Amino acid sequence: MSSRTTILEKIKQNQPKAISELPNLGTLGLESFEILDKYKTVLKGIGGDFVEVPNYDAIISFVKKNYATEKRMITTIPELAEIAATDWFNNDPHTLENVELTLVKAHFGVAENSALWVTDVISGQRVAVFIPQYLAIVVHKKDIVETMHQAYDRIGNQEYDFGTFIAGPSKTADIEQSLVLGAHGARGLTVFLMD
Repeated sequence: MSSRTTILEKIKQNQPKAISELPNLGTLGLESFEILDKYKTVLKGIGGDFVEVPNYDAIISFVKKNYATEKRMITTIPELAEIAATDWFNNDPHTLENVELTLVKAHFGVAENSALWVTDVISGQRVAVFIPQYLAIVVHKKDIVETMHQAYDRIGNQEYDFGTFIAGPSKTADIEQSLVLGAHGARGLTVFLMD
């Protein structure tokens, strides 16, 4: 018997016992809280901001008042074409380097950490949510789930090329223990909570 065969036989004889089934995680996150209040509190705590809006017209008014509309703005939401370009999806991602504000819609949000689930289907290009100075994401209030467990249940069988959870503006405190916003993404995040 060759040494290779001997080694493989010993490995075969010393296999760990198979786990019959995964543990039930249904009991995790059973604490009860008001979803929208929790979402707002956590978002504020991590440096994001929210605006409750009834419709897209309210978003247009808010953006006109609070952002430099003469700078470049892009969106994947046709209803916001009055304030932002909608014809950039097929552009070279490098052409987005001067974007001041990107406006996209989230599939849903998560109350416990204020994360928003965004895929390439609604972001236009992967880079679109990471490269602007400021990011605004629209999510319907009814589309906010309590926990990440529920979020993963929701996306578990979906098909997408790229997806990410976004929570708050980009920040790091690695450099001399100073908090830096926008180090590797948007300097600010506004979440439009739509009725």
